[in-house]
Amino acid sequence: MGARARGGAGVGRVLVVVAHPDDAEFGCAGSVAHWIREGRQVAYLVATTGDKGSDDPAMTSERLATIREAEQLRATQVLGVDPVIFLRYPDGELEDTREFRRGVVRAIRRFRPERLVTTTPLPTLNLYAGHRDHRTAGRVALDAVYPYARDHLHFPELLAEGLAPHKVLEVYLMGHDEPDLWVDISETLELKLKALRCHASQFSDPEAVEARVRQRAAELGQAKGIAWAEAFKRIQLPR
Repeated sequence: MGARARGGAGVGRVLVVVAHPDDAEFGCAGSVAHWIREGRQVAYLVATTGDKGSDDPAMTSERLATIREAEQLRATQVLGVDPVIFLRYPDGELEDTREFRRGVVRAIRRFRPERLVTTTPLPTLNLYAGHRDHRTAGRVALDAVYPYARDHLHFPELLAEGLAPHKVLEVYLMGHDEPDLWVDISETLELKLKALRCHASQFSDPEAVEARVRQRAAELGQAKGIAWAEAFKRIQLPR
C-alpha cells in the first residue's frame, strides 16, 4: 500500500539533485513549494547547463547555457528555493565520475539535508524520465548519499574544506514506475506552473505543457483520492 506524505519528523532540509534546469519544476516543484510552506529549507543542485535543449537553429550552446541558468534562478525564486548549486557539466554528456560524485557529496555535506530528492536511476516506461542524464544524476546522487557522504575516508579533501560526513535519512525518487508515496499539491499546483513558465526557452506552446502537467498531476492523485499529486519512490535509510 502506498502512502500520502505527512510532516516527516526530523526533516528540516531537502536537497533536490537533478540533471537539467527545469527537471525539478517538472518532477517535484509542487512538493517543493508544499515543503517550503511547511517551514522546510529546500536547495537545488543542477548538474548540467542544459545547453543542448533547443530546436532554434540560430541558438548556440553558450548562449543557451546562460539563458537556462537564468531561467532556473527565476523559477527557484518563485518557489523560495535557496541555495541553488550549478555544476555546469555539458548537457547530454553527464558521466559517473569522481569529480561529479564529489560535487554532490560536497553539496550534501555543506547543506546537510535529511531528505534528498532525485530522478530514478532505473530504466522507466516514461521516456522523458528515462533520459540518460536523468538516470546518471540519480545513480550518482544515490551513491553520494551512501556511502560517500557518510564515510570520512571518502573524499578526504572535503574534510580539509571543513565538510564533515553527513547521513541523509531518506531519498525520494522522481519518475519511478512504482511509486509508493504521494504528495498532495492541490494548494501548490499553480505555483509549480508559475515556476515552469520561467523556463520559457523550452516551450513553444506553454499552454499545452501546462495542460499536460495538470493531466499528469490529476492522474497521479486519482488513485489516492487527491485532486493533484506528485509521486515518488521512497527509500528510508538508517540513522
